[in-house]
Amino acid sequence: MASFAGGARPFSGKALTSEKPIKEYRPEGQMVYPLLQHQGTPARPIVNIGDYVLTGQMIAAAEGAVSVPVHATVSGSVLAIEPRLTAGGIMCESVIIENDGHFDEIAFPQMKPLQDMSRQEKLQAIHNAGVVGMSGSGYPAALKFSPREPERIEYVIANCIECEPYLTNDYRRMMEEPEFIVSGLHVVLSLFPRARGIIAVADDKPEAAKRLRSMIKKDPRISIKVLKASYPLGNDRILVYACTERALHAKMTPADAGCIVSNCDTLVATYHAVTGGRPSMERIVTITGDAVKEPGNYRVRIGTSYKELLEDAGGFTTEPALILSGGTMTGVPLTDPDVPTTKIASALTCLTKDVSADILPGDCIRCGLCVDRCPLRLIPAYLADAAEREDRARFAQLHGNECMNCGVCTWLCPARRKLSQEIVRMQENIVTGGAA
Repeated sequence: MASFAGGARPFSGKALTSEKPIKEYRPEGQMVYPLLQHQGTPARPIVNIGDYVLTGQMIAAAEGAVSVPVHATVSGSVLAIEPRLTAGGIMCESVIIENDGHFDEIAFPQMKPLQDMSRQEKLQAIHNAGVVGMSGSGYPAALKFSPREPERIEYVIANCIECEPYLTNDYRRMMEEPEFIVSGLHVVLSLFPRARGIIAVADDKPEAAKRLRSMIKKDPRISIKVLKASYPLGNDRILVYACTERALHAKMTPADAGCIVSNCDTLVATYHAVTGGRPSMERIVTITGDAVKEPGNYRVRIGTSYKELLEDAGGFTTEPALILSGGTMTGVPLTDPDVPTTKIASALTCLTKDVSADILPGDCIRCGLCVDRCPLRLIPAYLADAAEREDRARFAQLHGNECMNCGVCTWLCPARRKLSQEIVRMQENIVTGGAA
């Protein structure tokens, strides 16, 4: 069974929610729409305080080449345009709407049949809908689907791996709505006539693979590739290698290897944009962790507060020691769950114990675990040493910018060194020109 060298198998935590069906949730409180829910330039607000808006109405326009619009997901009045804390832990200019509870919608545009649309019309529909990479990258989907040489694209890979601990939002999408994933893949394949589709699923999701396979029985252009489950298999660079044996370095994109990789939620949003003219307004979100009374999966209108979803999940059984936006490997710590869901926020994980909080890092014992399990075969211990000394020449010599920040080295380190965190800090300092 195909996979990759290295990686890890952290505690998955997925049993808390993997069998919990998606629950439709209609928000009740104020809705907050950060204007930066994507890579690139923040969107520009095009509404004013006091304006009444409808569900699906654009409230912020794309600003520049790398940007996407933002749409209201409820009807109501614009209360403010001001900085608010996001699930990513940063303050971001946001549009705040008072939800009137009616959810009145705009009239969505009538779209041509897929076979009658030009390539540019499809890409424009994806851009107009504000679709971005919903696995966390946030890269505008229309740009991803517009490589310099589209005729060189040989594979479109649907990323259905979901290797991040605790998250089951993609799994429930696969189990309950596999037809939308396959339909979204068809839309993307229509942009690349020479390409074949690969639906990549980890072997710890056999039922999901079975359901997806049933959707493509009569489609010779699409195949299912079951890969050995390991973290971080869902990373684009790792997944391209596992599916095609084509290696990427940090300055390459999957398109450089003849591939397009798209998360399953992104494919669903793409399908609705191109065939129904519907903006990217919702996503599946997992509310989980042993501190949550009734963990579950929710279909959420973007802009809904995590706090509201937590209340619907029964609140806390006990005060959590750690709250993360995301899972335990790459999640961002939060001090307050009263932050909005966004296009790239997939889960809230609330744990009764922070296993790393009281552990002081020790000296490297030269065990070699970080080297053995690094998916990119780097030497994290040496990279962290160089970062601590602010030795940029040594960091570059050791290919530090190739690190994809998966966190495997930190998770495995018996000395509890914050290897990944030091490497990330050094990468950021090199980019910004800052000091350690």
